Amino acid sequence: MPARAGLAFLLLVPAATLAGQTSTAPAPTVKLSGYIQGRETYQDNVGIVGTINRARLAAAGAVLGNVTWKIQGEFRTGNVGTGKASVSLQDAYVRWTHEALGLQIGQFKTPFTREFITSLSEVETADRSTVVDSLAPKRDIGVMGDYALGGRITLSAGIFNGEGQNVTANTDSSALGIARVTFRPHPYLLLGTNAARYFSDSTRYGVDASVESPWMIVRGEYIGQHHDQAITGDDKGWYALAAVPVRPWIQPVLKYEWFNRPRIPLDAQKNRAWTAGVNLFPWGRSTRFTLEYVSRKVGDPGVRKGLGLAQAQVIF
Repeated sequence: MPARAGLAFLLLVPAATLAGQTSTAPAPTVKLSGYIQGRETYQDNVGIVGTINRARLAAAGAVLGNVTWKIQGEFRTGNVGTGKASVSLQDAYVRWTHEALGLQIGQFKTPFTREFITSLSEVETADRSTVVDSLAPKRDIGVMGDYALGGRITLSAGIFNGEGQNVTANTDSSALGIARVTFRPHPYLLLGTNAARYFSDSTRYGVDASVESPWMIVRGEYIGQHHDQAITGDDKGWYALAAVPVRPWIQPVLKYEWFNRPRIPLDAQKNRAWTAGVNLFPWGRSTRFTLEYVSRKVGDPGVRKGLGLAQAQVIF
């Protein structure tokens, strides 16, 4: 009997130790976040239109081995109330990091143009520039690596399907390669350059600069696209933005943008716009009210039209 008792003791001690370790191991945590943007616009010959511009919900977490993950969806209400409501997958990726090295796989934003990489909830204007919306490759499915050099230089490069968001098949069997380099020579100054190659037909390129201090924000980008078989010039455009936080809760904004696409009909190839507005933060950065007037001229010589916009945003 003593021998059997001793054997039972030897078997139970490791089991109890393992159980104790398992019970005290930290459980994986999940963080929920997102933002909602409600918008009212007024335009001549259109009138007042109310929309839910963005309604996004994200879940993110971490597991052992320096592995993190994120899933984000967007809730859509249809086109001006006439389409059916739906849910669209925005991000779904897994990321592994080791010191300054990162590796990411799944669906996420491609590393091209500063304004697109920045969340729309943090862009100073209610909408991104026309050149960014037109030429940035946006979200895609693929793999990307990034490396930070001394906190000043960041290198990012990836290979993607080139088919866009939520298209799981690479229908043309041709990939999209993207690379971006940023350099911070001063805490207030960030410089960037990026290139994207659609191996089947075209190359996109761009440079950007951003000065962000407690007293003023100045940003600008130049982006172009060269088509291998085009006989016209490159698609190209730029924007410049200035914002001044005159108080912690008020931020006037002024922006000019210019975009030219020679491949489309002459009456619509040029797009120029002025945006004047103000951002209000009455309860901190989690709540933002945006008032804007956009004066846009499309075509050559074109017709200028105005758009008034009011938007409320809550980040959680």
